[in-house]
Amino acid sequence: LCALLLSCLTFSLVASTGKFGGPFGTWCMFTWCFCFSVTLLVLLLELLELYPMLPLSWDDFTSAFSMLAALMVFTSSVVFPATFISSPCSSNLCARQAVATTASCLCFLAYATEVGLTRAKPGDISSFLSTVPGLLKVFEAYLACLIFSLLDQYNREPGLMWCVAVYSICFIVTLLIIIFTIGRCLTYIPCPLEKVLVGYNFLALLMYITATVIWPLYSFRGQSRPNPCDRNCWWNKHLGVTFLTIFNLIAYSVDLAYSTRMVFVRAPP
Repeated sequence: LCALLLSCLTFSLVASTGKFGGPFGTWCMFTWCFCFSVTLLVLLLELLELYPMLPLSWDDFTSAFSMLAALMVFTSSVVFPATFISSPCSSNLCARQAVATTASCLCFLAYATEVGLTRAKPGDISSFLSTVPGLLKVFEAYLACLIFSLLDQYNREPGLMWCVAVYSICFIVTLLIIIFTIGRCLTYIPCPLEKVLVGYNFLALLMYITATVIWPLYSFRGQSRPNPCDRNCWWNKHLGVTFLTIFNLIAYSVDLAYSTRMVFVRAPP
């Protein structure tokens, strides 16, 4: 309910200013409206007790959405003020933008708290996407989407094309895991699913290690930062891809550690 009210307040205040044009403003407005709409749908389905009729794993869906909403709202809470709020902030327009930013930050905290409250505790028998590896799957897919939004000028180098292939392959497989989990299709896989996930995480980790080394090596080799270099400058985009690649490498490392522990390390009875 808090997330519903705060997301509604945020996009209403931003809409009242009329200042949300361009790709960054469109993304932020889409994020708040999307999270509001899906949260409202979830509440209605639960209040009317209609969710058992849906052909999907409700716990997995709500856990994945809470994680995705937290990541999307967090990104918008950083992008919106950095793009639209200028200093000094003294006008009524700026005040509404500042209140909207505050509401967006509180909305992120609401979704993040929901993720923490619904996360499966060690030893609990729960849905996969509410466990740490499941939540990390959503995080990895979201970071890959951010990487895709920053990709620019990579066709000239085979090393960069390999990195794009790494991002694409890992994103597709991770997204399929999420979709199959929500759709209750993983049980039809004729092999030990837990060990398959460990093997995939290991391969994805190796691939991201190569991308972490190759991407900055080929992106910045023999090229200095242009002057001037605005937010649409290729150098800033490639630097953003570099950091996002490192973050996803860390995510896959933690994912592999948790998955391995869940499969091969058994708690004593």
